[in-house]
Amino acid sequence: MSAIAGICHFYEETLNPVQTSNLMKAFQRYPADNVHTWNKNNIFLGCHAQWITPESIGEPLPYYDYEKKLAITADAIIDNRDELFDRLQVERTFRKTIPDSQLILLAYYRWGEEVPKHLIGDFAFMIWDEKKQKLFGARDFSGARTLYFYHDQSRFAFSTTIEPLFTLPYIEKNINEEWLAEFLAIPGMVEAVDTQSTAYKNIHQIPPSHSVTVEDGRVALLRYSTIQVGEKIKLNSNGEYEEAFREVFNEAVTSRLRTHGKVGSHLSGGLDSGTVVSLAAKALQKENKQLHTFSYVPEESFTDWTPKYYIPDERTFIKETVNHVGNINDHYLSFEGKSPLTDVDDFLDLMEMPYKFFENIFWLKGISEEAHNQGIKILLNGARGNHSISWGSWNLSMDYYASLFKKLKWICLNHELNQYCINNKTGKSVMLPIIAKRAFPLITKIFTNNHQIDYQFPSLINPAFAQKTKVFNKLQEYGVNSSGMLGKNLNEHRKNHYNHLFVWNKSGTATTKLSLRYSLWDRDPTNDIRVIRFCLALPEEQFVQGGMERSFIRRATKGILPDKVRLNHHIRGVQGADTIHRMSSNWKLFMDEIDQLCTDPITLEFFDIKVLKDSVEKLGKEPRPEFVWADEFKVLTRSLIVYRFIKNLN
Repeated sequence: MSAIAGICHFYEETLNPVQTSNLMKAFQRYPADNVHTWNKNNIFLGCHAQWITPESIGEPLPYYDYEKKLAITADAIIDNRDELFDRLQVERTFRKTIPDSQLILLAYYRWGEEVPKHLIGDFAFMIWDEKKQKLFGARDFSGARTLYFYHDQSRFAFSTTIEPLFTLPYIEKNINEEWLAEFLAIPGMVEAVDTQSTAYKNIHQIPPSHSVTVEDGRVALLRYSTIQVGEKIKLNSNGEYEEAFREVFNEAVTSRLRTHGKVGSHLSGGLDSGTVVSLAAKALQKENKQLHTFSYVPEESFTDWTPKYYIPDERTFIKETVNHVGNINDHYLSFEGKSPLTDVDDFLDLMEMPYKFFENIFWLKGISEEAHNQGIKILLNGARGNHSISWGSWNLSMDYYASLFKKLKWICLNHELNQYCINNKTGKSVMLPIIAKRAFPLITKIFTNNHQIDYQFPSLINPAFAQKTKVFNKLQEYGVNSSGMLGKNLNEHRKNHYNHLFVWNKSGTATTKLSLRYSLWDRDPTNDIRVIRFCLALPEEQFVQGGMERSFIRRATKGILPDKVRLNHHIRGVQGADTIHRMSSNWKLFMDEIDQLCTDPITLEFFDIKVLKDSVEKLGKEPRPEFVWADEFKVLTRSLIVYRFIKNLN
């Protein structure tokens, strides 16, 4: 709910009031309900507060407990408040008014550095333990809130955003070549595998699931949480699995509705956001509050060019959900005249680093702005649902059927295929060869004489720069392959998705900084650690049975979502299909800048210019709508973003 910052001098060096003032002034670009600081001897804490929850109104931050000799500054919303109050034996008369920062402090007094293990929610905080002369802090398990830091032999400084740290005279603004090499070399959406690094040399970040301890001049990072599931949940029927899920997920949704303002939500025509919206609208009705939904739709002038199984304008399905659920004020935003190209500089300024989700930036930012204008303080989404509540894609279904094939479970396979063929209007003669190839891929290659080399995403990075930074050796150590997959199969990829922390950073960076700019919090119930652990413990067949991909969420939402949405197997919503349409008027400027990039001395060290020129040649000079799905388009847009970032540093 805040931007926080602080400085700790190790050897009782006097704090410079000009430096601490400048540190806080850098937050003035964001709205604030209150700004306070606290300092004592060699420690300074600051908070640029935005009031989101009822308890945060008028909350004293930083807060100093004179009895316990503890001070805290925090950017946090804690979702398991009732559980913590019970465990800490807090009197019921105080529970409604205690802000989350003071609850964290009570928990620290009880559990010490074990405290983040007991917290559920989105948080980043720092605590000054005066008795122990120790600074301790933590970031939530998925890194939903950011926390950056700098340290040298005599001091430690931290901040929610990076720019305030550069107001300190001893911190230089230099690019981190190792981070940049990872950004350029990784084909997928991951920015870097080193979760402590940032785009700037000497600026670090506390990784997701980590705490930091600053004591006696030493800075130590410790991972406090891993998502591991032992035995699978074993219940007696599908109905029991579905009921157990609804209980866990409903708690995740309702615990995120706590605000003194209005509640909004992203809403597409799919399963994840639809499930979030359905439960949220029902819970809010009990409080006499309405849920506001925000949906991105293409410009009116856009002509749909996509295959028939895609739908860029999801209003038909969205309105089905809205009408079925009720208690929803729905908004459809097309952002006429907006383009991701014209927003690059603004989003670089907001993110403070290069980014890869080029196609989405203008409407993500636009929805946050519109929600802010309508008084929204909590903005829900279902962004991480694909790996939790709606796991079970077509590929996973095929892998499951292949396992049945290999295990000679013919009766079960026949039943599943019958259902699959009915749902997807196909035949066994089509499906069995696909399943056989997945079951015995080596035999298939031998008999088909298939020696085709697997496709690789065009590499942006200059080979000499890659060699200098040894980036490919590093990626190999982290298990990132040329396709961006984190394992040999989907189940292994999913497991690694939760164990490898580098997949989390990009979304936490965007949501934290968007929330600060627009004074609202993005909150994702599909990312609740209780929900993730439950879904990971479900037997695999729960996700693919009945001939349905994403089977579990479809069954669990019966009556919650309309059947037109819940049982939709044939049409998939696709966002960003109008990207080239929006860029068409600026296409020549876009390509001219790429040409400039290819000859600019400041970038020749970093980019493989041949790959860029080949990408230009393949796309040609005239825009075509299907370019948005071309890897060459991704190569050029990512290169442009990095180019602008580097130029802005010089």
